[in-house]
Amino acid sequence: MDLISLSDGDNGLRVRVLGRRSPGVLHLHDQLDAEVVITSSFVNGRLAMSLFPADLEHWSRALDLLAEGQDICWRDDDHSPEIRIQPHNEEHETPAVYVEDPGRSCVSVFLPMNLEEDWIGEQRRLLERVMKEWPSEVLQSSPGAYGWLR
Repeated sequence: MDLISLSDGDNGLRVRVLGRRSPGVLHLHDQLDAEVVITSSFVNGRLAMSLFPADLEHWSRALDLLAEGQDICWRDDDHSPEIRIQPHNEEHETPAVYVEDPGRSCVSVFLPMNLEEDWIGEQRRLLERVMKEWPSEVLQSSPGAYGWLR
């Protein structure tokens, strides 16, 4: 299931959620396996990543900033792919995406895209679907202490 899906037919970025890392294992249950998929006529790539509930919250706040016309940077922790999005890149006069993999390959990709008018709204709908499919079910009451929310 896609968490992020941006494409203009020529260039594309997707963050696909593959499922829970370790269903039923309390401290790993809410961690999601995912992958970044980049497509263009020039380059194609795929990067594995993990998502925590906090990452989904950060993505929600990033969407709010994008809606206000601000540039965002999501997942800039040196261990996972960093995704930067400009709602308006002045040079290309379109939204643009920059993906960098500082922790493993040190490769970066810049993708200007001609996106549909409601592209941010579509990303919000994707986020809602992911959160509905894999809701947080674990509470960390203190470092190393976990319990089910039920």
